[in-house]
Amino acid sequence: MRTRPVRRLARHLAIGCAALALTIAPAVTAPAATAGVHRTGTLADGATWVADVPAHWNGTLLLFAHGYGPARAQDAPDPATGAALLAEGYALAGSSYDPHGSQWALGSAVRDQFATLDAFTADLGRPRRTLSVGQSMGGLVNARIAARPHGRIAGALGLCGLVAGGLDLNDYQLAGETALAALLAPDERIPLTGYPDAAAATAAANSLTAAVVSAQRTPQGRARIALASAYLNLPPWAAGQDPPGAGDPAGQEAQQYRWLASGQLGFIMSARYAVEQAAGGDSGSTEGVNWAALLARSSRRGEVRALYRAAGLDLDTDLGALSRTPAHRADPAATRWTARTSTAGGRLGVPLLDLHTTADPLVPAEQETAFAARVRAHGDDRLLRQAFAARPGHCAFTPQEILAALHALVRRLDTGHWPGTGAAALAADQPAGTTAFTDRRPGRLVTPDRRRTR
Repeated sequence: MRTRPVRRLARHLAIGCAALALTIAPAVTAPAATAGVHRTGTLADGATWVADVPAHWNGTLLLFAHGYGPARAQDAPDPATGAALLAEGYALAGSSYDPHGSQWALGSAVRDQFATLDAFTADLGRPRRTLSVGQSMGGLVNARIAARPHGRIAGALGLCGLVAGGLDLNDYQLAGETALAALLAPDERIPLTGYPDAAAATAAANSLTAAVVSAQRTPQGRARIALASAYLNLPPWAAGQDPPGAGDPAGQEAQQYRWLASGQLGFIMSARYAVEQAAGGDSGSTEGVNWAALLARSSRRGEVRALYRAAGLDLDTDLGALSRTPAHRADPAATRWTARTSTAGGRLGVPLLDLHTTADPLVPAEQETAFAARVRAHGDDRLLRQAFAARPGHCAFTPQEILAALHALVRRLDTGHWPGTGAAALAADQPAGTTAFTDRRPGRLVTPDRRRTR
C-alpha cells in the first residue's frame, strides 16, 4: 500500500489543576468588550495556547480540547464551526498540550487545558461560565475534565469522543489486527506492537493492508475481513457511499473493506506507536480472549456468519485458529499509565452531552454505549445525554449539529433540567436540512473483558 492514503486519512481524521506560570503574547490594543481579540501564549511546560473573543462576548468561554495529532493549539473543531460559535458570542480557547511529548499527550492534556483557562482569565478576564468541549482524543480529555467536581467547568460537550478510553481502544484494535494478521497473512509474522520507530509501524500497516487488499479478491478472504472488522468495531458504512441494507452482508463487508483499504490501518497502527511511546510500552492484550464469545457480542455477527456460509468456510475452525495464535501480553507499567491518564472512568461532576456519528471508523459510536454503562454504574446517568448523527466518518459533523448540541447543554445549565435531546428536538433547533440527527443508538462495544473503571 502506498503511504499517501495514510497521510491523507491522518490529515482528515486529526481535524483527534494548579495554575502554571505562563508567558503571554503581547497584548493588542482593542479591548474584548468592543472588538474581536485574538491571543496566543506559552505555558510553563512549553505548551502553547490560543484564544479568540468576539466583539460582543456573551460571557461564556468554550475551552476546546483538540484530537490526536500534531501539538498545535486549537480553539475550535474547524474554521466554519469556530466562526459560527464566535458569531453567537462565545469566546474560544484551547491548548496544544505538551509539545515535548507524544501526540498521545494524555499525560499533560488536562493540566494544560486548565492552565489555558488561567491564561485566558489573566489576560482577557474571568468568564461568567466556562464549558469544556473536546473532539476525538480531546473528547476523552473532555470526559476526564467533566468527571471533576472542581467548580471551574459548568458543563461539557463531547464530539466523537474516545470516551471508552485507551485501554479499550488498544485491546479491540489489537484484536482486530490479530485476526487480520493470523487469518490473512499467517506466514508473514507482521508485528502488531513494540515498534522500534514510526517507520516500522508504517511498514507493518502497509503489509497488513496489502494482505487485506489481496484477500478481498476471494469469498474466503472477504469473510475473514468481515470477522476482523467485527473485532475492530468497524462500521459497515463508508464515506461517500449509500448505507447498505440490513440484509446485504456482501455490501456491508465491501464498505468495511473501503475503510481498511483507504488507510485505516496505517492511521491506527502509527498511532499505536505514539501511544506506546507515551505509555512506555503497550497496554493492549489478547491474553485469554474467547474469540467466539467476543464475536457473539458484535452487532455484525450476522454479517460474518452469512459470509462464512457463502464462502464455504467453517467459522469455528477460524475461531479455533485465533485461539491458538500466540497472545499479546500487556506491559504492566504501560497498562497502569494508560489507566491513570487515558481512561475516563464513569463519574461525572457536571452535565455532559456527547455527540457522535453513527458510522465512525476510528472512534466507534459503540464507545458511547460502554461509557454510558459506566456512568450508570456510578449513579451519574442523570448528568449524561448522548446524541447521534446518521453519517459515516470520524468527527464528520455540520456546524449546525454542534450548535444544536451546545444549545441543549446551555439550556440544561440555565434551567437545571435537560431539554429534549432526541433527534426531532435537536433538529428543530437548526434550519431544516442542516442536520442528520437520529434516534438510532449503537450496540455494544466489542472488546475483551478487562478492568475498565477506576
